[in-house]
Amino acid sequence: MSIPSVNLRIEKGTDFEATFTVEAADGSAFSLLNYSATAKIRKHPTASDSITFTTSIVAAKGEITVSLNAANTALLTSGRNYYDLIITSTLTGKKTKVFEGNALVIDTVSA
Repeated sequence: MSIPSVNLRIEKGTDFEATFTVEAADGSAFSLLNYSATAKIRKHPTASDSITFTTSIVAAKGEITVSLNAANTALLTSGRNYYDLIITSTLTGKKTKVFEGNALVIDTVSA
């Protein structure tokens, strides 16, 4: 199974939010009942420093919303960054990467 790549644009010093829909093999929404989600952003994939997104799940719709408040986006390094989104079964502990991509972090003049 290939992992969908979705690129993000994040304005430094502002609130950020994005919603992802996880699909089952048949294209329907994947039920996220009994799953948790985690997402992190780093300057490059092997960087030791990362910032963790806040995540929330709407299980029946297969939706995961990730967000960062303005204080956290202000800490991001401008330019290209990398993120991924992983779900974990709360029943089995199995971890699955469901989205990944680049996050372009843009400086904000007024923030």
